[in-house]
Amino acid sequence: MRLVTFEHGGSVRPGALLPGDRVLDLPAADASVPASMVRLLASGGLDRVRDLVAHAGAGAGLPLADVRLLAPVPDPGKIVCIGYNYRGHQVVEDPQYPDVFAKTANTITGPGAPIWRPLASDEVDYEAELAVIIGSPAHEVPQDEALAHVAGYAIFNDVSARDWQRHGSQWVPGKSFDTFGPLGPALVTADEVPDPQDLTVELALNGEVTLRSTTAVMVFGVAWLVSYLSQVMTLLPGDVIATGTPQKLPEVLARGERFLQPGDVVSITIGHLGTLTNPVADSPSRLAHHQGAAR
Repeated sequence: MRLVTFEHGGSVRPGALLPGDRVLDLPAADASVPASMVRLLASGGLDRVRDLVAHAGAGAGLPLADVRLLAPVPDPGKIVCIGYNYRGHQVVEDPQYPDVFAKTANTITGPGAPIWRPLASDEVDYEAELAVIIGSPAHEVPQDEALAHVAGYAIFNDVSARDWQRHGSQWVPGKSFDTFGPLGPALVTADEVPDPQDLTVELALNGEVTLRSTTAVMVFGVAWLVSYLSQVMTLLPGDVIATGTPQKLPEVLARGERFLQPGDVVSITIGHLGTLTNPVADSPSRLAHHQGAAR
């Protein structure tokens, strides 16, 4: 299944994508279905959702064109990010443990929504990441049981202000500007992803592929990460683990740094999870600042 959160008629609802570019409003189809994705996952209601999708008749649901897709999990309790998790073009020794950092929930935005260049940064960059979305509480779980706690997967763009990352040893400020966490386009349930370590990862900037890899070359795989993180913190339904980004292609790195500019379009495709596309625009405060300076 492909689960989404959408806005229609001023209401935000969890839904499921149907054939024919339609979306099933799950709480409307069954009033017992919780009206948020986090609560739906926490209720253990995915089997009921599968039943609703299986029995949806032709023409059921709303036309996809009539709704606005949001991040499938708009309000995760935690966003835990992994750094330097792909073997790259340069051969280096694998680390014993991953770099782990947090990203704040205000960053979350959905497919098609703009990534804002904030007033405070001129060095906004992109990262293409597989997002793991937790489906049931995980505390001190062994690696061979970890994937049972995963509800599904989505695409995550770990947008980063590189100048702010250099302000100190902690990356959180440079990772946590508003809109710096595009997530989507849907939560693809784990039963449709038999091996999360067998997915292609590709990012295109304005139509040019600048990053291409596969989750097979992750240093720390999904099951290992879920188990490792659960030793520290209880992972809860709706929590997001962003599993790190591959390096940009060698020919792109050879050109030097090129940060995001207004009008850019970033598209990330991971396996059969779909494509997450976001335009880039100056934030309202940045626009107001420039307009004021021009007077």
